[in-house]
Amino acid sequence: MNCCGIGEWRGISLKIGIGIPNQVRDVDPRIVGPWSATAEQAGFSTLGTVGRIAFPGVADTVALAVAAGATTRIGLFSNVLLGPPWPAALLAKEIAGIDGASGGRLTLGLGVGVRPDDFIVEGLPIMGRGRRMDADLEVYRSVWAGEPVGGGTNPAVPAGTRQVPLMFGGSAPAALARMARHGIGYVGGSVPPAMVEPAFRAARAAWKEAGRDGEPRLTAIAYFAFGDREAGSANVYDYYSVSGDQFATLASENMSFGADGVRETVKSFADLGADELIFNPTLPNLDEISRLADVVL
Repeated sequence: MNCCGIGEWRGISLKIGIGIPNQVRDVDPRIVGPWSATAEQAGFSTLGTVGRIAFPGVADTVALAVAAGATTRIGLFSNVLLGPPWPAALLAKEIAGIDGASGGRLTLGLGVGVRPDDFIVEGLPIMGRGRRMDADLEVYRSVWAGEPVGGGTNPAVPAGTRQVPLMFGGSAPAALARMARHGIGYVGGSVPPAMVEPAFRAARAAWKEAGRDGEPRLTAIAYFAFGDREAGSANVYDYYSVSGDQFATLASENMSFGADGVRETVKSFADLGADELIFNPTLPNLDEISRLADVVL
């Protein structure tokens, strides 16, 4: 195993993270702490979350807060949290608290969302979410800078709060431009590597067009299972079923199963130039962590 979460077999150097099973249907929330501590001990680079509101799982912010308290070194990442369903100042305060409690280990991965049932706050509908996201980003920065909120004189966060680094998902031109203006990098979708490659290429192009130095950080995500293949695939399908049978089938069939499937996925994303690959669990069983670590770390 490797302390930095880097798999180096077959000449591949790629950071390997693992997700928290916070969006497996009816997951027992008590697993989040032990899962996070075990993943850190195994040597993964990052703990990630998958987020929806209208699904019976554990919210990204709650899972990340628990993970922050259960660990001391591993990175924390929301891949991706839906920003526009939240009141901007409230989300900024939540994120600042998680980041501060973790000692500055959080990277906020953001998306605008596409499913109407996630937009449950009155006055924050799915329509206009892209424009709201652009405005919300300014609010986040203002809150983290310690500027007053609510028309009063008090800031929402403690002195010394940092500007939390941002990454963005989405394939629309506006999403890529937002990433290039405000982010440190791009998060690919839960689709086969061949479908992620054009998005990575577009992210690099948007970065260059925006005049940014260097290259965007590129993070890939993939589902995995070592135990019950059928149950794991069914859990992925269940999560994406709201998007329709075609996409739910694509996502579930793309799950990496067993050592050979995981190795193939690592190589494929390494070949695309990904900086990090986060394997999201489909089974909320702690032994899935060690079985994955034995193959990739």
